[in-house]
Amino acid sequence: MPAEKLAKQTSNLTAKAFMEKLCSCQSDIERVKIQRYFKSDNGTPDEFLGVSMGQVFEIAKAYIDLPIEEIEVLLKNKIHEARVGAVSIMDFKARSKKIAEIERKALFELYLNQHQHINNWDLVDRAAPHVIGAYLWDKDREILYQLALSDNMWERRTAIVSTAFFIKHKQIEDTFKIAEILVNDSADLIHKAAGGWIREAGKKNKNRLISFLEKHAANMPRVMLRYAIEHFEPAEKSHYLGLKNAVKSLRR
Repeated sequence: MPAEKLAKQTSNLTAKAFMEKLCSCQSDIERVKIQRYFKSDNGTPDEFLGVSMGQVFEIAKAYIDLPIEEIEVLLKNKIHEARVGAVSIMDFKARSKKIAEIERKALFELYLNQHQHINNWDLVDRAAPHVIGAYLWDKDREILYQLALSDNMWERRTAIVSTAFFIKHKQIEDTFKIAEILVNDSADLIHKAAGGWIREAGKKNKNRLISFLEKHAANMPRVMLRYAIEHFEPAEKSHYLGLKNAVKSLRR
């Protein structure tokens, strides 16, 4: 259903009304299809209602004016699609040119204060760039370095993913500095995020990426390295993978 048409039906801006709309789109087939892709931070399957992400996003657009306290209710819901809806509303609000600074700050604080509910890669990736990154654009970014050192994997992912906003605006140094903190991380989803983000930062300045790789390629996780060099020429890929393989041989 188009967001414009759905918005006309959205007279009751509450978390309860959002959930009623979400439940009206439930599909057992969709639930089976998507639930296997997501696991929570303790390794157990997340709880899914069975609504496609496209439908969740459309409903979220219609509820962009949902009050902060109602977004928090959604964010605490055990159903994954409810939390996707919450972070999507937060993202849409944060992207709005009409948003007031006080509301931008409230979204930033809600995200950080309720991070225990932002406990999957898609939730982080949906909101961190604009809710966290855009808010910090003209502010001190020390909080990202604190998150990068967190015991919580999703907080560490937030640290690197938030820098997407900086990369878009040609500021890449925070991306590389945070990736350096995460270069020996134990989590595969951190390897992928860090590798992907330094790859994107490298599109702005390839020499900076090469400098990072010359320092870390031999010891960084293979998946992080592969993500980082994805767009390199074959000879360049062979060079950096060779550094990795040489160290692996020495350790045998």
